[in-house]
Amino acid sequence: MKKIEAIIRPFKLEEVKEGLVELGIKGITVTEVKGFGRQKGHTEIYRGSEYNIDFIPKVKIEVVVGEELADKAIATIIAKAKTGQVGDGKIFVSDISDAIRIRTEESGDSAL
Repeated sequence: MKKIEAIIRPFKLEEVKEGLVELGIKGITVTEVKGFGRQKGHTEIYRGSEYNIDFIPKVKIEVVVGEELADKAIATIIAKAKTGQVGDGKIFVSDISDAIRIRTEESGDSAL
């Protein structure tokens, strides 16, 4: 099993979610996050004062999939979230040794 964490632009969330659902992925976790990378924030003027906005609002998507779906899920996230501009985000992939559904105590791929 693989855990895929993707940090993307908020307005791309719906497209990415629909793409993952089309692959047959049944569950995702979404968190609103803030951060910066190469985009490095920006400056805004509010009521005549200039403010540096260091942390850019993003969305973090987490999904755990079987080995057979991992590459397709990653490709889907890239295709749906990409704008070609700085700040499109990052994808992190890690191995998951086990998953357990609390309600039924199923484990492994059947728990997904």
